Amino acid sequence: MNALLGKKLGMTRFFSEDGTAVPVTLILAGPNVVMQVKTTEKEGYNAVQVGFGERKERTAKKPALGHAKKAGVAPMRRLSEVRVDSTEGFALGQQLGVDLFKPGDRVDVSGVSKGLGFQGGVRRHGFGGGSKTHGQSDRWRAPGSLGQSSYPSRVFKGLRMAGHMGNEKTTVRNLLVHMVDPEKNVIAVRGAVPGKKNSYVKIKKR
Repeated sequence: MNALLGKKLGMTRFFSEDGTAVPVTLILAGPNVVMQVKTTEKEGYNAVQVGFGERKERTAKKPALGHAKKAGVAPMRRLSEVRVDSTEGFALGQQLGVDLFKPGDRVDVSGVSKGLGFQGGVRRHGFGGGSKTHGQSDRWRAPGSLGQSSYPSRVFKGLRMAGHMGNEKTTVRNLLVHMVDPEKNVIAVRGAVPGKKNSYVKIKKR
């Protein structure tokens, strides 16, 4: 087992022995509950489906209720499948905690980035903007020419322009695990992770 689901709690900092401030993100990564165990004989591969974050039964749909009832647990807000080499030692309803990780491990954290709405080219792609001279008082943040004339007289797909920014699945790789608290199921990773506070993330050991 090399991955868990969690919730981003926010950022803080720790101080090392020499007084250096270390920025970290706190993630509530447990308990994860085993919702389903998939085997090579039945599904064609070995995997464990884990759930995180209990929800009220009245807010869950019937298929989710039946799936949770089969595992003998409450319905969960988030489900994720983790490939494993062997399913031995896993049972329905089993709880998994942050003791899977230890300080010094390297992890990849995946989540949905903050949605920033419709943004211009300067903020979205780092465009330099237009010249402020020669009376261009209204062109400072404009994208400028798109580079097309009579041929091919169209805009190529993928051209960097203004548009929707953020709200995409993003993975930050190779983050260092700074601290693990098994009692509170909290893990601290050095640096920032995708999403806003209380958003769900997946932590995968490298």
